[in-house]
Amino acid sequence: MKHISNHSAADETSANYQDPSPFEVAVHGHRFMFYPHGADRLAALLDHIESAQESLHAFYFQYDTDDTGKKVRNALIAAAERGVDTCLYIDSFGSNAEDGFFDDLVAAGARFAQFSPSFNKRFLIRNHQKMAIADRKSVMSGGFNIADEYFASPEENGWCDLGVKIDGPLVDRFNEWFAEIDEWINSDGSEFRKVREMVRDWDSEEGSVQLLMGGPTTISSQWAVRFKQDLARSDRLDLITAYFSPPRSTRRALKRAAKRSKLRMILASKSDFAITVLAARLHYRRLVKSGAKLFEFQPTKLHMKLMVLDDITYFGSGNLDMRSVRLNLELMIRVEDAGMAAKMREMMDHMEQSSRPVDKSWFAQYAKWSDRLRWFVSYFMLRSVDYNFSRHFGLGPSNLKNARRIPSETYSPSSQLE
Repeated sequence: MKHISNHSAADETSANYQDPSPFEVAVHGHRFMFYPHGADRLAALLDHIESAQESLHAFYFQYDTDDTGKKVRNALIAAAERGVDTCLYIDSFGSNAEDGFFDDLVAAGARFAQFSPSFNKRFLIRNHQKMAIADRKSVMSGGFNIADEYFASPEENGWCDLGVKIDGPLVDRFNEWFAEIDEWINSDGSEFRKVREMVRDWDSEEGSVQLLMGGPTTISSQWAVRFKQDLARSDRLDLITAYFSPPRSTRRALKRAAKRSKLRMILASKSDFAITVLAARLHYRRLVKSGAKLFEFQPTKLHMKLMVLDDITYFGSGNLDMRSVRLNLELMIRVEDAGMAAKMREMMDHMEQSSRPVDKSWFAQYAKWSDRLRWFVSYFMLRSVDYNFSRHFGLGPSNLKNARRIPSETYSPSSQLE
């Protein structure tokens, strides 16, 4: 095995990384257009908004008042001014919207509101969903928010993410869900009880293409329960998740899957919130011992949420962490199709080439007792405090210095921890 251990070689590997081009998958009466590259994703979103003729309904967890935020806002204003029924909701906790930033949007006739949790049970909830529905027949969704970093290139330290434009019957389910969100955001009274009922009563319907929900209902969300059911009977598993700190039951399910199946996981080496990377590393050793092949993505920050289990693909807003599994409002799309699964694995193979395997050399370099102590403390913090508090209390953003300098090397099975 050839080891690349100097910083310049690692930097060169990251510098040469290119996001895949957009690609289309047509399946089960649907057209899915995927956008792994930030600039393509932003152009598609703006075109999506500009093409709306009758209605445009959008919700985003994070909306920043930067250049991207202005471009999207101005496109929404133009839609409202040409008579499109325009609605934008954002989560106030995740966003940094300045006073007056959306005044012109409202003046143009659009509906706008911020989901602002009060200091009660609802304060715990993050409305983590992302969607923009045009004319009730086409939706753009995925893991991205509205901020410059979600559309910047790897060279600019942008988030590596995935957006998808969907045309087909599934859009009707998005319309139904947005109507419930619309009623909930504008309601008074026991909002926490109401959202629990919404998620609990959501019928994902059977079929090869499903819209699954996550939220504060039972111990695990609807999408997480279905994921674990598929996990239990899958022979090949390929997962990309930005934040990895799931409940114990999910970790046990992954270890069981690794012992009987081929399990590959690509995780973050860089993030705006250092504790998310550190907390994930606490679980590496047991997963690797179980047979999982773990990799840390090197070129830039990782925000993608993508899971392929045999011929089943999951994508959307949900991470494999405690909040996405048990508390946050999430949207996950589940598609059963061998062709889509193959295309997604091609993209994962491309990303693996710019990822470092978590092997003997990795543990020797980054699993000293002081590192393990930091992992444990970070994991405890994530279980106790929402990491998004750092956005509001000056604790972030923060990039791991060592994560930005982890050398890359070619994967070899012999290098795995014994």
